[in-house]
Amino acid sequence: MAVSVFDLFTVGIGPSSSHTVGPMRAGRAFVSGLARRSGGVGRVRELRVDLFGSLAATGHGHGTFTAVLLGLEGFDPETVLPEEVDAALARQERSGELRLGGELDGDPNVLRFGVADIVLRPLTVLPQHTNGMRFTVLDADDAVIESETYFSVGGGFIVRDGDGEGSEHDLHDQRDHLAAEQPFPFTTAAELLTHARGAGISIADVMLANERVSRTEREVREGLAHIWDVMEACKNSALERTGVLPGGLNVRRRAPDWHRRLTERDPHRDPVFWQEWINLVALAVNEENASGGRVVTAPTNGAAGIIPAVLFYATHYAPGAASWSSEQRQRAVADFMLAAGAVGVLYKEQASISGAEVGCQGEVGSASSMAAAGLAQVLGGTPEQVENAAEIAMEHNLGLTCDPIGGLVQIPCIERNAIAASKAVNAAKMALMGDGDHRVSLDQVIVTMRETGKDMSDKYKETAMGGLAVNVVAC
Repeated sequence: MAVSVFDLFTVGIGPSSSHTVGPMRAGRAFVSGLARRSGGVGRVRELRVDLFGSLAATGHGHGTFTAVLLGLEGFDPETVLPEEVDAALARQERSGELRLGGELDGDPNVLRFGVADIVLRPLTVLPQHTNGMRFTVLDADDAVIESETYFSVGGGFIVRDGDGEGSEHDLHDQRDHLAAEQPFPFTTAAELLTHARGAGISIADVMLANERVSRTEREVREGLAHIWDVMEACKNSALERTGVLPGGLNVRRRAPDWHRRLTERDPHRDPVFWQEWINLVALAVNEENASGGRVVTAPTNGAAGIIPAVLFYATHYAPGAASWSSEQRQRAVADFMLAAGAVGVLYKEQASISGAEVGCQGEVGSASSMAAAGLAQVLGGTPEQVENAAEIAMEHNLGLTCDPIGGLVQIPCIERNAIAASKAVNAAKMALMGDGDHRVSLDQVIVTMRETGKDMSDKYKETAMGGLAVNVVAC
């Protein structure tokens, strides 16, 4: 089943796509299926929730436990607002009750269940994926009504045990984005380049042609414009919020102060300050993510600041960008996202975008690679140069570990997004200085990333058992 750009760029809440958005989707999918298959939620008298592996090990700092409860109430991470989340969690904590399925049909089954009732199994890793969760419901006679296991496989994607990888899109919004035959199917960069060369079109146009199987071109462009609007709103929200981030590390929000100082130093967008501006955008988006705000998975929440930051570069520092019309700007943004999405498909199909599976190279590395491709596209790169930009960016993120302090998506995650955004810009510039001919292919780098992730110690894959997570005291 093909991956859509709208699977890679989805609206959700922070701080983590795999540990917050995915578990919320899984809880919602379970209760939705329960309502359809087992005569509704009214028969349920007891609920059991087991979390395995990384979800259990770092779930507290990632908001996993509360996300599961929200999902079981039927909340959708793409539509729920932060203030609705706060209200629901306050109600749950105050009452000690869960409104099972309440957001789906308005007639909830109220159960005594809270965060303390979730069973954590951090040392038990299910063979399919480290991010496992199991939901079980019983009736008044203690007989099991249903029991299902889900896996959050990165970027908010979920898979139900027994359905296989192909079920991801059915479970994500219960729809099949690309059911019909695509004109340019691809799972490797070599296939992607062959399509572009054969048709004489860009990487962005290849992706657009595939998207048009299930949407009109207008719908695609309007959908991408909406994604950009949410990214911009996320950044702008962070610029207004001061104080410290939640979670106990007392990490100070830096974006408002940086924005004030940078605006004073660079009131007219002097190109000499480009790096300071993309640092700010990446920082702002990831501070908003760390606070549980509304963000765009791009392709994950932990890497959500990279593509907005590089998009800021594209729309402010690309040749002629200052004089672009609104239509030209929207088209540039769409081309950026389509090219970035095409590269994201490659990582999703050939490797992983899950930090718990391959380390942060799968999150920040993939996002940096996608952003480099998008920028090279906007700057007029050939398909070969776009592929080269993506390859350069990932090549220099290989081996990146996932070791957040306190299990919070704050240190080193926030600054890491800014560093990776700069890498993406540099990778695009390097690729455009060449003619697209290069020794190492993107496919080879993706395979290397996948194999490096397999060889990486589990201590460095979002378990809080190694690296900064143990060498820096979280207090």
